[in-house]
Amino acid sequence: MKIEEYALIGDTQTAALVSSAGSIDWLCFPRFDSGACFAALLGEAEHGHWSIAPTEPVTGTRRRYREDTLVLETELTTASGTIRLVDCMPIRGHHPDVVRVVEGVDGAVGMHLELVVRFDYGQVIPWVRSGAGWLSAVAGPDALRLRTPVPTEGRELTTVADFTVRAGERVPFVLSWHSSVEDPPTALDADQAIEETERWWRRWMRSCTYRGPWADEVRRSVLTLKALTFQPTGGIVAAPTTSLPEKIGGVRNWDYRYCWLRDATLTLDALMQTGFVDEAGAWRDWLLRAVAGAPSQLQIMYGPAGERRLTECELPWLPGYEGSAPVRVGNAAAEQFQLDVYGELMDSMNQARRVGIEPDADSWELQLAVVGFVAEHWREPDEGIWEIRGPRRHFTHSKAMAWVAVDRAVRGVQEFGLPGDLDAWRDLCREIHDDICTNGVDPARGVFTQSYGSTELDASLLLLPIVGFLPPDDPRIVATVDAIQDELTDGGFVRRYRADESAGAVDGLPPGEATFLPCSFWLVDALALLGRTDDARRLFEQLLQVANDLGLIAEEFDPVDRRLVGNFPQAFSHVALVNAACHLSPEMAGRHPGRHE
Repeated sequence: MKIEEYALIGDTQTAALVSSAGSIDWLCFPRFDSGACFAALLGEAEHGHWSIAPTEPVTGTRRRYREDTLVLETELTTASGTIRLVDCMPIRGHHPDVVRVVEGVDGAVGMHLELVVRFDYGQVIPWVRSGAGWLSAVAGPDALRLRTPVPTEGRELTTVADFTVRAGERVPFVLSWHSSVEDPPTALDADQAIEETERWWRRWMRSCTYRGPWADEVRRSVLTLKALTFQPTGGIVAAPTTSLPEKIGGVRNWDYRYCWLRDATLTLDALMQTGFVDEAGAWRDWLLRAVAGAPSQLQIMYGPAGERRLTECELPWLPGYEGSAPVRVGNAAAEQFQLDVYGELMDSMNQARRVGIEPDADSWELQLAVVGFVAEHWREPDEGIWEIRGPRRHFTHSKAMAWVAVDRAVRGVQEFGLPGDLDAWRDLCREIHDDICTNGVDPARGVFTQSYGSTELDASLLLLPIVGFLPPDDPRIVATVDAIQDELTDGGFVRRYRADESAGAVDGLPPGEATFLPCSFWLVDALALLGRTDDARRLFEQLLQVANDLGLIAEEFDPVDRRLVGNFPQAFSHVALVNAACHLSPEMAGRHPGRHE
């Protein structure tokens, strides 16, 4: 099943993917980064899933989210009638649940339930017990309890049930996680839980202040960002999935269930521009807690609660999505040195102050330490924004973000009266800026290059005018944007860099990946800054067309096979969508200070 055929439900601590056929094929309990109890997404049905579907062929499918919520409705039509499957995850904290209700719309439809619980990413078969109206599955620290009035039975390590739903009838199912050393959680009333979940999401969405021509797309994107927020800490995971491939059959399969510092400033912008001040403040606070300590130990990503140890390993028992192996959990990129994240950290702190988020009393002391580290280490090569698994290089984007780090320290003194060595920082800004303009520009073409001494382009260079490194009308910026548009786009969609047969030399991995949707939205932003508003709007409208029927987008888009690829849904893509929409909407003009100013 294609990635775009999945929907997201979540409770702001974890999330599940529900197929258009009514099967939950991915679910990690109790957190985003916990082991999956349903892992069929990355393997077969035997690796864990929960399907509720008609017993006869489905002749029509229609689905939607209830307005401004993450309550999902899927209507399935057969020759005998139509049923509506309502799915949600209630917001109740310690014990996560999945609530499913089958509603009879018309006729009488025979239904079949199949529940395969496999803890630890499809590997561990639980011990299953049952009683009147309940079923329990236990293995090690994890336990699930299914409550339903429908009688179930076990067949070949699978729980099954057959029942009929007639027009007007409602059949509930509630699946709850709890620690195996604790008693099962209090039973939920399914209908009441759905109503309360619907009210919770709509109440939260009242804060949305976006006004513009793409309200539906923006609102769905901020809902998705909230769903990917780990509520106890405010951290926002990049995606709820791991190992969905950047190329079908390829090895570029990574675990994205963590929080990247790189997303910080763009996420703050997206949340603040759309009115979600509390969420922006919680994200800023998570950021400060996660990076607290020595700047030399700063990581590019952390766990949802700020965990640092994200050891990467492979799961050989899972064949991967459409055979795309290996399946990985953990992410070794957490151990890389990436100079750009210091700029992202400083930029996000500066932007938070500019939009009125009350700063932590000690945050400036942390920033002073960060600037000191950048001053000592900005000349070193790094792995760069794309987390290459090859030799370190002097990436132009990384050097530019080192400049951003020092520039934002200067702004802290100038704009907010914070203490600092203004003259020394100004001199350092000029030194880094001159170094980039000398070594990061191809003299033959007058364009910024991926790394010093290279002639390759890199879509991250679209951010140079956005972060204020040079004015948008600088000839080198104009030439770089034009070159990226000419040489790194495929049907209007932007690739991060050339991923042809030379890619192995670029990033240490086999060649081949699709276009990168955040970069495509960055091109929209760059075109808008260059004053090419009509071109920016046309490209933005084109990008919106790749979203699935529910408004969800992945990390990448394959323009040849015309399908979404990569982890799904992708927070970074939705952040970029929101920011581009705000930049292009006249109604939002002047409501939020841009980073380029």
